[in-house]
Amino acid sequence: MARLARAGPSSALRARLIASLAALALAGPALAAGKILVANGSWAAIDRGGVCEAEGRSARIAVKGKVQATAGFTFAADRKRWGEFHAHLSRVSRAGSTVILSVGGQPFLLTARGDWAWSAGPAQEQAIITAVRGAAGMRVEARDGAGRRFVDPYALDGAPTAIDAAATACAGKIQPH
Repeated sequence: MARLARAGPSSALRARLIASLAALALAGPALAAGKILVANGSWAAIDRGGVCEAEGRSARIAVKGKVQATAGFTFAADRKRWGEFHAHLSRVSRAGSTVILSVGGQPFLLTARGDWAWSAGPAQEQAIITAVRGAAGMRVEARDGAGRRFVDPYALDGAPTAIDAAATACAGKIQPH
């Protein structure tokens, strides 16, 4: 028995522990700013009051002191933003350059300012959500101030669940006029 205990957890248990730790790492800062609705895969749904978000962290983990790239979808109870895509880039994008979101090979041109980028409107937002539901990964590409290309990659495991949870939570907050 003592020998078994020293051997450590099984590979299945170890994988579950790693997944749980990854979800907690994503949820940690979010927990302080809202209520975690669901954490699944590399994505979480967060209720921040009048806004609910589905958020994921880039597969490329930032070194200490650097910005961690994140991406997500925002659903507002007032419906002014319903599925709006946003990305916090790992670097500041070059002024005037393009920022492209690629979901399963399908490109989307984003609107960018500094180290943030957003979807261009409701039609594009729905197209991005549809693409996310059928893809395993996505990436955000841009050029930094020095003109160097950079890519923030994302796994999409758990993204559809987080999107649905965020949309459902905020849909329940819509007040009739």
